[in-house]
Amino acid sequence: MVSLVNLESTDKQHIWITGASSGIGKAIVQQLATQGHQIYISGRNSEVLDKLAAQDGNITSIPCDVGNDEAMKVLLQNHDIEYLDTVILCAGTCEYIDLPLLDIQKTRRVLDTNFFGVVNSCIAALPLLKKTNAITVKKPHIIGIGSMSSYLGFPRAEAYGSSKAAMSYFLNSLRSDLNDVIDITMVYPGFIKTPMTDQNDFSMPFLLSADKAASIILKKAERRPLTIAFPLRLHMLLQIMKLFPRLWYSGVSGSLRRTSGAKA
Repeated sequence: MVSLVNLESTDKQHIWITGASSGIGKAIVQQLATQGHQIYISGRNSEVLDKLAAQDGNITSIPCDVGNDEAMKVLLQNHDIEYLDTVILCAGTCEYIDLPLLDIQKTRRVLDTNFFGVVNSCIAALPLLKKTNAITVKKPHIIGIGSMSSYLGFPRAEAYGSSKAAMSYFLNSLRSDLNDVIDITMVYPGFIKTPMTDQNDFSMPFLLSADKAASIILKKAERRPLTIAFPLRLHMLLQIMKLFPRLWYSGVSGSLRRTSGAKA
């Protein structure tokens, strides 16, 4: 069984998970639910959150839209959360850009959740993480779920990929400022089977289940690395393509375009 704490520690952690109503976030909640931690779960689907909370008395449902600046400022205070040990930022959305229309509204919606939602979540969580830092030897931990789409430009991912690249830079910069008091791990998954990717109409190499992704993240996060990237084969392929960007843009990326005959 995976754990976010050292095996010799029996301390109960207080963990906040955003994007907990589906995909990787939901799978992480289900895998942590048996470990006795106090888990706060957030997302826009309150019905799913309430069902998850009903399964375990240690789970508290806190519905929210992470892109709502004003609501996020007071979200955790309104639920009387005293401190947090770990924050797992899973909230995410995807809308593809279909040229020749560069849709600004799609781009803003994706950035509101994937980037500004991360900023809002950190604004809400940092005071509670710093409280933990003051009372325990072990540093609190932020885990951000990014995407390998931020490595290179993917077809139709002008909004999604840029939002994940911005998220990655933000958390890496935050690490530079807070490294003495908070550990930050950036996660770069490849293609994961979730309700969001179920809508994709192109080939997704090395596709993993959300449960498998959650297991990898939780196990590797125990060591608090700076980054976690999986599956390794896709990570290595994209790293090689970064060395040969002309090859990527002139040929390889085309295999990830919409499949022939798919509807716009």
